[in-house]
Order: sequence, then structure tokens, then C-alpha cells
Amino acid sequence: MRNRRHWTAAILFVIPLLFLVGCMEYGKVDQGRVIALDKEKKTVTLIQDVKSEPNNPDYSNLPPHTYTLPTDPHEMGPEPKVGMRMKLDTKNKQIVIFDQASQNFKTINYTLIDQKENVSRDDPLVYDVAAGKPKKFPAVDRDKKTISIYSGRQKILTTFSLPDEYFSLPESTWEAGDEVRIYYLEEGKAHRFMNISRTDIFKK
Repeated sequence: MRNRRHWTAAILFVIPLLFLVGCMEYGKVDQGRVIALDKEKKTVTLIQDVKSEPNNPDYSNLPPHTYTLPTDPHEMGPEPKVGMRMKLDTKNKQIVIFDQASQNFKTINYTLIDQKENVSRDDPLVYDVAAGKPKKFPAVDRDKKTISIYSGRQKILTTFSLPDEYFSLPESTWEAGDEVRIYYLEEGKAHRFMNISRTDIFKK
């Protein structure tokens, strides 16, 4: 009789828990590179990384994903940097950007001027020791018609030339936007926003 009462009490305890777990709504995660930030509307737009591999990202999913940012400051990470550069392909001498006008990707062939590999983040080539901070990249020289890009993830510093038409574009065209991770319960509404470019060692 006593054992029966124990079993009955256990069942009465477990059933509400099972009901609660069954009613819980699990969120989803999205991750990608930021291409737009609207501070007035408090929205962020990203190109999703379809691989989610730190050393081999693949920003190729369209259309872009837009989310409203969390209203709770505790759920909001550092404000992201915006950029249109999706890929720097040094093997094929190509750079892939997101073109705002067409809302599509654009692959641009470039002419290599100079390239240095195995360049760490603290290398004097990319780090200003006297100032104690990284040098500014991309570096666009409109007179010489060259662009210098440093990819910390690839450890490559490359300088290339492009046709005149591309130098009318803003410098953010050649910038790699911050990588962010979004946790959401509702489509298009970020519950938690994490700027992983500020916390992870692989970037851009």
C-alpha cells in the first residue's frame, strides 16, 4: 500500500513536468555576415553562413535575412560593423561582394599587385605598434586605383587593382561585415544578438 502511494505521488509529479516540456517553444539560431544596420528601425540584415564552419564560411544564401534587434540591452551584443565583402578568393584572383542594387552577389576579377601570406594580426604590416591598434583595412587608393585587404581568418594581406568604375563604390563594399549569431523564437525577431566577430579569433 505504501509503495502504491509512492508511485502515485511520483506519477502526479512527473505528468505536469512532461506537459510543461511539451509546451515549451524551442528557438532557432541564424548566423551570418552583416550587410546592413538600421539604427532608427533597430534592424540588422545578414547573409547567412550556410556552413557555419569557422575556418571555411560560405555566405551564399539568398535572400538576406532581416531581424529586429532585442529590446533588452542584456540580450544585445556589440553593434556590428557593416560590409559587403562575402569572399576573398586569392587563388582565382576574385572578390565576391553583395550588390545592394541587384540584391545579389557579384564576382569581380582583380589584377594582383602584391600579396603576403601568413600575416598574423600583430604583424607590423597590419598592426600599428606605436598607436597600439590595427591599421585601417580595406585601404582604398583612388589615385593609384588599388585596394588593399587584410583577412585575419586567411592571414593574407593582398593589394590589387580594379577598373575605374569600382572606385566610385563606398569603402564598405570591400569590408567584411561582422559575423553575428542570432537566437530567435519568432521569425524576423531576434531574442538574443551575439557579435561573434568581437569574441571569436577567426574573423573576416
